[in-house]
Amino acid sequence: MRIVVAHNFYQQPGGEDQVFAAEVELLRAHGHQVETYAVHNHRINEMGAAKRLVSLVWNPDTAAELGNLARSHRAEVVHFHNTFPLISPAAYTAARAAGAAVVQTLHNFRLLAPCALLFREGKVCEVCLGRRIAWPGVVHGCYRGSRTTTAATAGMIALHRAMGTWDLAVDLYIAPTPFAKRKFIAGGLPADKLFVKPNFLDPDPGVGPGNGGYAIMVGRLSEEKGVETALAAWKMLGDVLPLKIVGDGPLAPLVRDSAAQSPAIEWLGRRPLEEVCDLMGRAAMLVFPSLCYETFGRVIVEAFAKGTPVVASNLGAMADLVEDGRTGALFEAGNALALAAQVRRLAATPHSLRVMRRAARNEYAQRYTGPTNRDLLMQAYRIALGGRAFSNENLASTDVGGFSRSPSRIAPLGAAVTEAP
Repeated sequence: MRIVVAHNFYQQPGGEDQVFAAEVELLRAHGHQVETYAVHNHRINEMGAAKRLVSLVWNPDTAAELGNLARSHRAEVVHFHNTFPLISPAAYTAARAAGAAVVQTLHNFRLLAPCALLFREGKVCEVCLGRRIAWPGVVHGCYRGSRTTTAATAGMIALHRAMGTWDLAVDLYIAPTPFAKRKFIAGGLPADKLFVKPNFLDPDPGVGPGNGGYAIMVGRLSEEKGVETALAAWKMLGDVLPLKIVGDGPLAPLVRDSAAQSPAIEWLGRRPLEEVCDLMGRAAMLVFPSLCYETFGRVIVEAFAKGTPVVASNLGAMADLVEDGRTGALFEAGNALALAAQVRRLAATPHSLRVMRRAARNEYAQRYTGPTNRDLLMQAYRIALGGRAFSNENLASTDVGGFSRSPSRIAPLGAAVTEAP
């Protein structure tokens, strides 16, 4: 298949960039002819305020570049990861004009609200969900604390909703979890164009020994990731199980101070991916205390690949990915006491942890490998090229969020679910 994969890089690297690179490599490894179109937000510094605003809504320059690439490559599919803010939805129209089907992966909730996280003042916020104009977000300056920038983003979303862009210009949306799919339907995206395909990890890093005698937390050190919840929990836990924290971000000073005050907390800062993988494989458990929904949780899949159980907030994607009592444990988001209780319980039951390690590794092997993901991606492309609506088989009552929880049957992740908004 001839494919163009498009992505707008943010100024700070993140999970979306990793998924973009991984899917391109996966497609090429399976013989597909793939060209990439990428822009970087560093370009913003070269643009005046007026041009930035216009480009956010409709960027004719990037649309022309992408359209020319799609035509010269004779692309059958143009697959977008992020279009915000420089590629813009204009590129959808250019891709279709070049004769390609348009696929958009939904890595965040930007099409529903200016704050792509659906998160405000330390907790989940859905006040803009489903509104024609996300005016509450503007009032609160939800995007980067700026009412002006938030208003521009809200205007872009509202304009394209009114123009029918989200309904008509995209042939298929890919949601990484059933939870994300339900939120996008509730926010107004067409249910018959939403396809569930998770992210993946390839190559397989191999199972870890789990003999390190510590818990690990990996990710951006920011409010929405639940850093403060983890630190508060470890104040209660003391030396029950040491915690290693890998990552950097705005709350790094708080983490550094906590580590200085407690021998049970160690801050490692940023580390190479290979080292992080090894640390994860030796950990007794991964802690994922996010306060926001997340659309996925790549770190969770990385832990599963190493056979490491996950203790996660019972929100959004985390509740789809982690099965309480089988591949890890769930706790009330933001509740440090509940997190501490789960960690203490698991640390005191090594047999349960060993059983969970096998289940976590099996979850990765069944759902999140490269070959499995390639098959789902091809299924998504075929649907987009067919230009037809589709629906998933109704799931059995044992299914949770689109993932089969029955040990005797694994529900295909790409099979859609007929869901009410």
